[in-house]
Formats: sequence, C-alpha cells, structure tokens
Amino acid sequence: MSALYEIKTAIRPEAADAVDDILLELGVEGWSLLQDVIVNRAWIVGIFLSDSEAEARARWQELAPLVRDIAAPEEPAIRALADQDWRDSYKAHFHPWQFGRLHWVPVWERDRYTLPAGDGAIWLDPGLAFGTGNHETTRLCVERLVRQAEAYAAAAADGSGLDGRRVIDAGCGSGILALSAARLGFREVDAFDNDPEAIRVSRENAALNELAGAVRFYEGDLVSGLAGRTADIVLANIQADVLMRFVKPLVGAVAPGGLLVLSGILAHENEQVRAAFAPATGGWRTEHRVMGEWSDVALTRPAQKA
Repeated sequence: MSALYEIKTAIRPEAADAVDDILLELGVEGWSLLQDVIVNRAWIVGIFLSDSEAEARARWQELAPLVRDIAAPEEPAIRALADQDWRDSYKAHFHPWQFGRLHWVPVWERDRYTLPAGDGAIWLDPGLAFGTGNHETTRLCVERLVRQAEAYAAAAADGSGLDGRRVIDAGCGSGILALSAARLGFREVDAFDNDPEAIRVSRENAALNELAGAVRFYEGDLVSGLAGRTADIVLANIQADVLMRFVKPLVGAVAPGGLLVLSGILAHENEQVRAAFAPATGGWRTEHRVMGEWSDVALTRPAQKA
C-alpha cells in the first residue's frame, strides 16, 4: 500500500540559493528548499507517495547527482508520514523574528504570539509561497525600511512623520517588503512584479494580514512599473545583473531626499553595483552593508534646496 514518505537532507547553507535555482530550472516535483537563516541551516526536503522506503530513496538518488557538487548534501533521513505529520512537518523550521517594532511571525503562532504595545506583525504562511522573510537579502531591505520609517517618525513629534510618504517595492515577489511598509504605517505603497503569479500571491498575503487594499499591486517590469512614479523609499530586492541594467529607471524613481535600497547582491558584487550606479547618483550619499554572503547598497538623494 502506498504511503507518504519524507526525504530530508541537510546541505551547506551557503549553497541554498544555487540549489533553489536548480530546483526551479529543472521543474522537479515534490522537492523544496527549507532555510533557517537565524541558525544558518538549510535542507532539501521531498514528499512523495511511494510503495516502499526503497522507492522513496530512489527519488533522492535521481536528484543527488544534480546538487552534490555545490551543496555537499548529507545522507538523507527517510521516514513514512502520517497525514498530520505531513501537514505540520515544515513548521519546525520557521521561527518568529523581529526588527525594531515590526515582527514576522508564522501564521500558526498567531493565537499565542504576544506583540508588545505599539508593535506590528506580518503573518507568514509558507503554504502561500511567502517564505519566512528572513533570508539575508530580504532582511537587509527590511532593516533599511524600518530605520527610515523610524527616522521619519522621529522628525515629526505629532505623529505625522509618515504622512504623504510613498514607498515603491520594485519586483515585489510575494509582497513581504510592501506589506511590511504598510504595517509600519506608510499609506502610499506601490508594488509590482513582472510575474502575474507573484501578484496573485502578494494579494493573498495582503488578505492574510488584513491589508487588502493597503498596497497597490500591479504587473510591470523595471521600466513600465516605475514609469511616471516617484517615491521617498524605493526598494529593489532583485539581483545584481538586473539592477545594473536598469540604473536609469531606478534612480529616476527616487524623490528628492529619498532613499533607494538595492539588495539581492552577493557581497563580492557590491563594488561593481556601486560603480554602475555612481555616474547617475553624483552627490548622493552611498552606504552598503554585508550580511552573510549577501549585501545591499543604499543611495540617498539630496533634498531639493529651498
């Protein structure tokens, strides 16, 4: 009689993105990648309906040669799953995390997670392809976003610091950055992606967080999506080669005094990205940070002189 089997193997955490790319490019079914950046671990996990453990192991033997050189996978653990095990097995790998007054919390902890007074939360459901939001590229953007929101708030004692401030999330993926901006209190948030599936998932995640309508999600690329729009904060968590091809529209979308945050940049690519943006951002303040193997670039446009 067939049963569900889980195949799980730990891999080198620094190889997680490369493995994820392989799984996506090959379109292999049943396999997924789990990451926990907090403890710096990563796993390949497969769930299959098989007649025996030996048959399930054969599925791993098909995949192993494709990832062995880059990921150094350990010997996989294989076990039969009861229905409840299957529904809950991934939950052990996702944990709440916090930066400033914003928390990112798995949705199954919603009823028991206590938020400090004045803090907000984004509820995460990996089943909606949301992920945990704690990949370094996302965290770099989130931390810049939270710090900038705090700076705006501190500059206005009457609580109006975010009034009229606009955020654009360019290449929004599942919407975590845009929804984080809305939860922080930004009332003008635009987010776009050239993948219609990303827009669908982003809207589902907005509904999960009771933020439907708080973000304008729409389809577009880095030219059409930014055309005619400017913002105080422009977030672009994409990848270095794409960022460098679209310097002009990204820089042009930043309002005077505004902030452009570029992420999805490997640490060794950072200098190259800064050099690509330098001719278009003369006089702008430039900062960068490294987190693990990843980095960001933050460019602040000078305010208009009175």
